[in-house]
Amino acid sequence: MLTSLHVRQFAVVEQAEVDLGAGLTVVSGETGAGKSLLVDALLLLTGERADSGMVRAGSDRAELSAEFDLAALPEARAWLAQEELDDGEACQLRRVIRAEGSSRAWINGRPASAGQLAELATLLVEIHGQHEHQALLSRTHQLALLDAYASHEALAAQVRELAVQWRELGARIRRLSGGEDREQRLELLRHELEELEQWALPPAELAELEASHKRLANAGRLAEGAAGVAELLDGDSEFALRRALGRAHAELGKLAALDETLNPALELLDNAAIQLGEAADTLGRYAQDVDLDPARFAEVDTHLARLHELGRRHRLPVAELHDKLTALRDELAELEGAGEALEKLATQRERARTDYDKAAAMLGKSRRKAADKLGKEVSALMAELGMAGGVLQVELEAAAGDEPDPQGRERCELLVSANPGQPPRALRKVASGGELARISLAIEVATLGKDSVGTMVFDEVDSGIGGAVAEVVGQKLRALGGQRQVLCVTHLPQVAAQGHAHLHVSKHSDDGHTRTQIQALNAEGRRDELARMLGGVEITRETRAHAKQMLERAQA
Repeated sequence: MLTSLHVRQFAVVEQAEVDLGAGLTVVSGETGAGKSLLVDALLLLTGERADSGMVRAGSDRAELSAEFDLAALPEARAWLAQEELDDGEACQLRRVIRAEGSSRAWINGRPASAGQLAELATLLVEIHGQHEHQALLSRTHQLALLDAYASHEALAAQVRELAVQWRELGARIRRLSGGEDREQRLELLRHELEELEQWALPPAELAELEASHKRLANAGRLAEGAAGVAELLDGDSEFALRRALGRAHAELGKLAALDETLNPALELLDNAAIQLGEAADTLGRYAQDVDLDPARFAEVDTHLARLHELGRRHRLPVAELHDKLTALRDELAELEGAGEALEKLATQRERARTDYDKAAAMLGKSRRKAADKLGKEVSALMAELGMAGGVLQVELEAAAGDEPDPQGRERCELLVSANPGQPPRALRKVASGGELARISLAIEVATLGKDSVGTMVFDEVDSGIGGAVAEVVGQKLRALGGQRQVLCVTHLPQVAAQGHAHLHVSKHSDDGHTRTQIQALNAEGRRDELARMLGGVEITRETRAHAKQMLERAQA
């Protein structure tokens, strides 16, 4: 759910912050006041292309941000976690558009691309308006909408998985039965395996080899350094630590004879003398035993050099070469036993095809049943929304080709006849902007609760209607608001009265500057705004009474 929207230096808005709640929120205002700026801001936050004309005149950049509550949106939370952009059950989208034309975006404070914004937005918000119906015009989207309406997601997923499995098995069969290419691959595999088997090492052995190389390369320095430290600890010099410790022990022994409380300190010096002697002996032995073996160093150095060479050739870190060896062994074994493997793969592919055909047939049956039902529901709603005699048909046709298709055996096309007596034609060819907006609303109402998107935005879906039809549109939007968060930009009082909340957009000019303000209206403010929408310039007592009556009837 969208909880807040903040815009700064955007078009004619100097700064505005809007808090939003559940249900239907309506947005109204005088023509030209900038009602659709909220929709424009959301479009930009969902990855829409930006340009410098959106920056307020005289400003260097426009800033937009939106906060979403993801408590009821598990798919959005999963997407954010997958992209490592998650931040609990909250999500912030932010975008900055600069006057020179560049823009930057963030998701939960982390840089994001416009593509990522768009991908996430499909899980957060749907925007419907006279110019924002590209998704509804897409045949792929229409098929997905039908599948969501039919609630057979599990069956559609099964069809998808079986088609992918069938294709992957085909790719493996082609690779195993590759003829001349197969022989060349076998020869290359044997050569690469021979090298890797000679040089590649498991992680523990590789770590030991690298440690040995480091030790051998620095053998002289290690021997000399250890001997020097042993001399400092217990050498012939009068400054050796053991001699100094002996002198300190003698002095403290005299003092302890005078005060027994010093005996613990004397014992500590005894222990220190023992440990210092052990350290000196250990370092002395180490200096004598350091392996000064040039031949062994050359052998280890050669081994590491070959490993790094193989790593560059295979484009892998040295530590992953042993895993590559295992993978190549498996591939070689598979290729050498191709005959038996091909038989197994062919059997598996045939089974996958049989399972696919069965699942696709069930999916097709479910789609046909849902298509008829959805067409009737949307057609009935179109009549209520001022398109009397209008008809929507969901046409299913066979997909091209005979191979298993992840989308199933059908393709979908929405056909519409907006007026009685006209034959239905493809929605993408015949619907006007206003008709498309109302058809979209009818589909949303018909498929209420079938998708997981939490916020729906309607930009003047009431364009070109009025009277009783406008009231029906408002009622449908309010019903939609009972299941989803809905934001609707409107110029009709019949629609505005149905809102659970009301935002008013106004434009003010002073000192040669134009500013747009967005204000949440209380009960009295809503009555006055509805009266303005009803009565125009002159607002009478009767107009206010009518507005109050409309609000009371809508809230009843």
